Amino acid sequence: MERAKKDCFGVLDKVFPLGNEGLREITSGCFQCPERTPCLKAALCTREGLEMKVEILERAAARGMVSRVQRWSQKKELHRLMKEQGKKKK
Repeated sequence: MERAKKDCFGVLDKVFPLGNEGLREITSGCFQCPERTPCLKAALCTREGLEMKVEILERAAARGMVSRVQRWSQKKELHRLMKEQGKKKK
């Protein structure tokens, strides 16, 4: 028998909110939750989670041509995933 998921399951701003210093932090209640790993993974696969990953890539310093191409490729993949999610909601 499968347990019902909590209302906070996979919601980025509830399970991985911005802390006082502007960094994302896992809430203390999540540490005790048996679903924390799949929940956080689900949150990172949402549009908000993908946007966060793009922000991280933009802040990362690119060193050399290979690094720039890798970052461009990763950003392109994240934008493709966000576009796919937009189509699923319609």
